[in-house]
Order: sequence, then C-alpha cells, then structure tokens
Amino acid sequence: MGAWRVAARDELRDTRVAVAADGEEVVVFAVGDGLYAYANRCPHAGGPVCRGRVMPGVAPELDGEGAVVRQRFDDGDLRLVCPWHGWEFELETGVCVSDRRRRLRSYEVEERDDGVYVVA
Repeated sequence: MGAWRVAARDELRDTRVAVAADGEEVVVFAVGDGLYAYANRCPHAGGPVCRGRVMPGVAPELDGEGAVVRQRFDDGDLRLVCPWHGWEFELETGVCVSDRRRRLRSYEVEERDDGVYVVA
C-alpha cells in the first residue's frame, strides 16, 4: 500500500489535480468540502474520463399525477461526464448513471497535516 501527496488542502478548492499513483493517472476532485479520487480511465472505452466536465444531473419536476412538467439541473447531484462518449458517473460514488453495474475505479483520499494524499 502506498500514499501519494497531491497538494496542500488550501490549494484544493473547486479544482482537480492529477497524480501518478499505483501505476496509473489518478485525479483528485475538490468540490465544495468533498474530495474524490478516480483512475483516469472510463470503464466503457478507456477514455480519459477525469478530463470531462463536472456538471449537475438533470432532475424531473412532476405534476400531481406524476407526469414530467419540466426538467431542471440538480446542483446536489454532480456528475462527471466522460469526454469521449458522454457516459455520466456520480461524482460522489463513481457509479455510472445509465448502467449501475459499472463504476470508476476509486481511491481513498486522506487529509494529513502536510497535505492531501491518494492512498492505494
């Protein structure tokens, strides 16, 4: 098991930082107070998923009978969208939105006195 230093915590605000860890590129996302780390490889076709956009998911608004009235962006449901084919993954879990059997390879993130580390 190894640990790779990413940056000081105060340098990680609403950004992403790539590090070489465990033989592959791992990207740490700092969004709000959360830190999430994933291998930069989409399980669909191997694309550089972590270079994709982070954006809100789309949520339906329903009427009293359950019919969709309109859709809106849900800032509480952030997605990472692979730039190759548009596959969407939940930023917090790495789970694929359209096929929940697929997920990004995640890494543990630790905050230590001297910074943020990816642990594998």
